[in-house]
Amino acid sequence: MIEASEATEKDKIQAGKSMSEYKWRNSTQPLLQQHVYEGSNIESDYNPIPYHKLGKGKIYSGFGSLVAWIIEQKNVLIDGYGGVFFNEIQQEVQQKLEENGFSVKWHFTSDYFKSETDVEEMVKPFLGGSEDVWGFKTNLNLKDFFKLDEFLALEKDNQADINIVIGIGAGLLNWDAPVVYFDIPKNEIQYRMRAGSVSNLGTSVQDKAYKMYKRFYFVDWVVLNNYKTELLEKIAVIADGQRVGRPNWLFKSDLVEGLHKLSHSVLRARPWFESGSWGGQWMKEHLNGLNASEVNYAWSFELITPENGVVLESDGNLLEIPFDLLMTIEYQAILGKHAEQFGNYFPIRFDFLDTFKGGNLSIQCHPSKSYIREKFGETITQDETYYILDCEPGAKVYLGFQEDIDPQEFRTALEVSQLKKQEILVEKYVRSFPSRKHELFLIPNGTVHSSGINNMVLEISATPYIFTFKMYDWLALDLNGQPRPINIEHAFNNLRFERKGALVPKELIAKQVLFDRGNDWEILHLPTHKEHFYDVHRIEFETEVVIETEDRCHVLMLVEGTSISVEVAENETSKFHYAETFIIPAATQRYKLINHGKGKAKVIKAFLKNDIEL
Repeated sequence: MIEASEATEKDKIQAGKSMSEYKWRNSTQPLLQQHVYEGSNIESDYNPIPYHKLGKGKIYSGFGSLVAWIIEQKNVLIDGYGGVFFNEIQQEVQQKLEENGFSVKWHFTSDYFKSETDVEEMVKPFLGGSEDVWGFKTNLNLKDFFKLDEFLALEKDNQADINIVIGIGAGLLNWDAPVVYFDIPKNEIQYRMRAGSVSNLGTSVQDKAYKMYKRFYFVDWVVLNNYKTELLEKIAVIADGQRVGRPNWLFKSDLVEGLHKLSHSVLRARPWFESGSWGGQWMKEHLNGLNASEVNYAWSFELITPENGVVLESDGNLLEIPFDLLMTIEYQAILGKHAEQFGNYFPIRFDFLDTFKGGNLSIQCHPSKSYIREKFGETITQDETYYILDCEPGAKVYLGFQEDIDPQEFRTALEVSQLKKQEILVEKYVRSFPSRKHELFLIPNGTVHSSGINNMVLEISATPYIFTFKMYDWLALDLNGQPRPINIEHAFNNLRFERKGALVPKELIAKQVLFDRGNDWEILHLPTHKEHFYDVHRIEFETEVVIETEDRCHVLMLVEGTSISVEVAENETSKFHYAETFIIPAATQRYKLINHGKGKAKVIKAFLKNDIEL
């Protein structure tokens, strides 16, 4: 009988271990703890490790219980995502099988990959210029990486008690055998990448971090996401691959049941945090549970779903799955009327940009719809807004051009600055506006913009997130003392110079108007630009308010107040604190917000417009 194991003292010690001591990952951010420990800080005011309860007996811990199940199956395919440590998994399973007296024949998918030279040539067309951070989203699939005929001819060894195929692509085999799939969040893949402990798909070479990330984004993750979707029916077990030596795991049937319930309730992704050259101190001072020794926090990826995970809990065991797996299984319930249009792609992004006591963001813009499709293979572009969560007196947002902008003069100034490391008087060319709490600045593609120092920005955006064309970076250096890439050519292929002068405050700063009201609540509309496919409301209430989803997904954050509860179906209640992002799936239909603070609560709500042209 399989039982969930108790947390050991060793587990508890590792949960508090300095992350610099893990040689296989390079990050000051903590590894997800394996268990909910009594007295841990997992339920702080701002909770960096939100989790969703599946009920008892759903998540198991350790290789002992997993191998007990494998023994019952006889033949098993152990598959997983890029970045998983398959060698360590093989060694642990081998040891447990030997302890139980079973012989095993191992088959390794890596033996059937094409040569690294062939793989390199195959992916090269999707990787752009050698010094560029962008490529083109691939149309390759996982089978293209294999010597497929040879691999598919692989047969079981009838002399062994157990046959196990292990590695990426094991599920391609037509064996009558269940798949155990080891998944891993993409932030952990990047931490392993920076430590040099993982490589790209089909290669053993560790390259510069930006080159590896480019390959992950435009090739590996596209291929592996598509493969995982195709493989889903064959998967019997899903295991969390981010911890070495002791994975938590669950049966897919229990996962599917739990995600169905979650997609009809309220959910929150696990945020993750990054420092940066312009990063600030606001998050360190206001969000409990973060590593206070980090030099700064530039970003919090509150909801960038291609890289966020969702944490599940059972019997105190925690297991994280990628958000995109949730979308693959439950996108219709989550997106409602927009499910056919977006499929399993979650279209709205929430993240923090913290410049308190930090620096200015670069002067930048984002690509047009046609440009991002033709040059990078993306479907939708990076249309953004800046919602000012907090700011210091004198803080600015740079937005749009001055009335007398001369594009050629501006370009020359940028090129001379880049060549000679010469400062530019930015406001000669670009307008600036004072930051005010709860103001919404609109940044449709092609708009020149930047957040100045001493802002805490909630960036509400369409989901694409790496397509920023920097024109001027204030001569700042990154955290390694190197200049960040400047992309003047890309920027000038997209800049909208007609967004200038008096048109900027007229069209690019939201004019907040009353949308609806009740006894002690009101809803304000913060209209977005006509090019944004999402819209924004702010719900302000003293006690409680009921909201209808109208078959649309809502993304919300408490932007003023201490805490609120969200009640669904009159009996399921979830509590959220200041600055926490949460999602109301379309299938929820109706929910109630309940204020626990003394003053008025303010909740920002982003949602998709009715008529969207992608």
